[in-house]
Amino acid sequence: MKKVERINTIMRYINNRAHFTISEIMQEFHISRSTAIRDIREIEAMGMPLVAEVGRDGGYFVMSNSVLPTVRFTDNEIKALFIAFMATRNQQLPYLKSRQSLAEKLLGLISESQQETLVLLNQILLFEGTNPNNPDLLDLSDLPHPMLEKLIQILLLDRYLLLTIKEGKEIKSYSIYLLHLYREKSLWLIEGFDLKEEKRQIFPVDQLTDVKPNPVKKSLSKKKILEKIRKQEEANNLVLELGPKAIAQFKKYHPLKVSISYTNPYQTTAILKTFINVDNPEELSEIINWLLFLGGEIKVREVPDEILEGLQERLLLFCP
Repeated sequence: MKKVERINTIMRYINNRAHFTISEIMQEFHISRSTAIRDIREIEAMGMPLVAEVGRDGGYFVMSNSVLPTVRFTDNEIKALFIAFMATRNQQLPYLKSRQSLAEKLLGLISESQQETLVLLNQILLFEGTNPNNPDLLDLSDLPHPMLEKLIQILLLDRYLLLTIKEGKEIKSYSIYLLHLYREKSLWLIEGFDLKEEKRQIFPVDQLTDVKPNPVKKSLSKKKILEKIRKQEEANNLVLELGPKAIAQFKKYHPLKVSISYTNPYQTTAILKTFINVDNPEELSEIINWLLFLGGEIKVREVPDEILEGLQERLLLFCP
């Protein structure tokens, strides 16, 4: 830990205590006695009111009115924070209502000249989805799905979840172990391991009607779940190499459960691995249509015979 970082951490440590000793600082931060004494002296010089207690076992008392020094940001840090706020507009992010209070606190911490700089940035910079007629940092028109924040609150406590999903006119329940919550193509998606079917599934948050901790957990631990996923991934039956044009088509549209891994730093080549259930006619038809959509810049490493036959049938329709 660097000296500046250590001193800041020590300040927070002692600010939350009425009394502390040099020995406690030494043990907590794994530093020598001389280093601990020098750090305490620097903290006193910065204005934190400490009262030394005389004696062999003496230490320091922190005066009751002590507070941490005011947080100060550099001009570049202020711009970075403000631009990050601006970039969140129209992104349907969780806890969006807190963005207004955060922005107000940020503006209250900085000087008038810095505030003027941020106003100018707000007038000049536009991000994707921003309304140019109302580019207001505090505009809350891009609220996310109402279930998103509830989902996050619950998954931070328990990743074994019971989801209630609306699929068309049907309401279905799924017992899952949540693997990831992510955003793709303007949609929030839940990647979970279905504890009943014992396979990975993707659930759109927009279809979520309720979520709660799973009252009945199966005996599958996280370790066993990840082992099952790894074994299923090893059973991939569709492996493709994608060129630049195919990658561009992939970004335009791809089935939710399919992903690619880039094979060079310029992201111009990639590999796609997935499992296709050829016994499911709907899934098979969707994949065949999608492979035709990707175009000719793909190399086949592995493909089920059923997909090859389906591709040949489709191509014969165009070339009788």
